Amino acid sequence: MTASDRSLELARAAATAASDKLATTISGIDVSEQLALTDVFVIVSAESERQVGSIVDEVEDVLRERGVKPIRREGQREGRWVLIDFGDIVVHVQHDEEREFYELERLWRDCPALDLGVVGTEQGGR
Repeated sequence: MTASDRSLELARAAATAASDKLATTISGIDVSEQLALTDVFVIVSAESERQVGSIVDEVEDVLRERGVKPIRREGQREGRWVLIDFGDIVVHVQHDEEREFYELERLWRDCPALDLGVVGTEQGGR
């Protein structure tokens, strides 16, 4: 089983929103085989806490326009790593330093990388 078409559509919309706010890197991972709770991780990084916040706001606005609201959001206060759970997808928006330190793509390297269709983004981080 792979990520649903709806999950892929939402992940691409989130990636486009992040790209529009000048995210440093964007990657997608199909975690549907490993996790029962979600299909796709979208991993985004930014250079500053302010930019992290801007990306989070844009992703939420774009997905809200598609009828999807966040189920849960964590980490907003610190502004270094924000996790937004939309059910079908989970968007991680991290400061560049957190992304390098935690290397989520390495932790999930057994899962397929996704092409999110955003020009100039890192695909999969591998």
